[in-house]
Parts: sequence; C-alpha cells; structure tokens
Amino acid sequence: MSDPDAWAREAEDRVLTEALNLAPVHGWTRILVREAAKAAGLSAADGELLLPNGPADLAVLLARRHDERALTALDGVDPAALKIRARIRAAVEARLTASAGDDVALRRWAGWLALPHHLPMAAKLLWESADRLWRWAGDTAVDENHYSKRAILAGILAGATAIRLQSGHAAAMAFVDARIANVMAYETWKAGLGPHTALHDIATALGKLRYG
Repeated sequence: MSDPDAWAREAEDRVLTEALNLAPVHGWTRILVREAAKAAGLSAADGELLLPNGPADLAVLLARRHDERALTALDGVDPAALKIRARIRAAVEARLTASAGDDVALRRWAGWLALPHHLPMAAKLLWESADRLWRWAGDTAVDENHYSKRAILAGILAGATAIRLQSGHAAAMAFVDARIANVMAYETWKAGLGPHTALHDIATALGKLRYG
C-alpha cells in the first residue's frame, strides 16, 4: 500500500531545503515560505495547503530535521556503554553538529523564535528535542524527573546553540561541560539529603520552580 503522506513529507523537505537557501534574503517570513514553495516547484495553492501556518510550520520542520540528523549520527553510539554525563554530552554535541551546516538560516530562525509571541513555540521545540535525546540516552523516568530532565536539557541546548552561533563549537561544548557538571553536582547533593528530610522537600520544590 502506498503511503498517503509520502508526497507531503517529500514536498516539505524540498521546501525546507529551498527556504534555507533563501532565508538570508527574505528572513523567516511568509515571503520566505512563498518563495521557497515556488522554488520547490509547488503552486501557490499547494504551498498554502502544505504549510498553512507559514513560517511557524517551517520552524517546526527545521527543528525536526536537525533532530533527525542528530539521532542518525547517534546510531553508531551505544548509550549503555557510556556513563550518563557522557551520554548527554554526546547527544548535545550531535544536536549541535546537526545544525552546523545551516548557520545563516538558523540565525534567522532563532531570531524569529525569540520574538515574545513565538516563545511558546520555541519552548515546545526545545522540549521535543530534549525529549528525543533523553529517550536515546535510555531515560525511562515517569515521575517529576521526567520533566526536570527535559527542562534542564532544553536550557542547555538553547544556550549551547546560541554560543555555537556566536563563538563556535569549542566554546559551545565548554558551556555544555560546565552545565552538565553543575547539574550532576546538584543531583549528587540532593541524593545525599535522603528521601524524608525537610531539606529534600525544599530542594525538590526549588528544582521544580527552577526547571519546570
């Protein structure tokens, strides 16, 4: 049986590729979507049907393309053979590398997402990326740790991406290493408090306020 969604996925991929080439000229705008669809061989009507939310749909496609690239690169890495901090470092580095070829367009994408009314979408995309990387790393938490881990990693991804765009890969990974060390130190301290102490309850509450 043929896949009824295959045409849409293939067309989305073509439009996104064209958009990455055109973003330096048009910015992350509806004009970009229209011109990218045209360059991909779509009619105006098909472009509207494919991406009804314009640049918002395009933003999602770019984030998910970079997620897929990262997970493909991680296919050859056995997370079970690594300590948890090494797993997260490898996952974040793969995600940073996955976006490295699209830097000019990525700056336009990031600038668009940084507008106040787009921040909920930015948070959602970062959360999705963090969730996929944690799942690769073997995380099976279903309690509040499920949420705090993703919130923390989403923050690391956001900061590391911004630093890579500004100062390069080495600076971004130095930031990642420092943040992972901070998180591991906090988790070690929290675990040492014991499960039934007032300090443990306070630390848990503060963690939820800080990380979601």
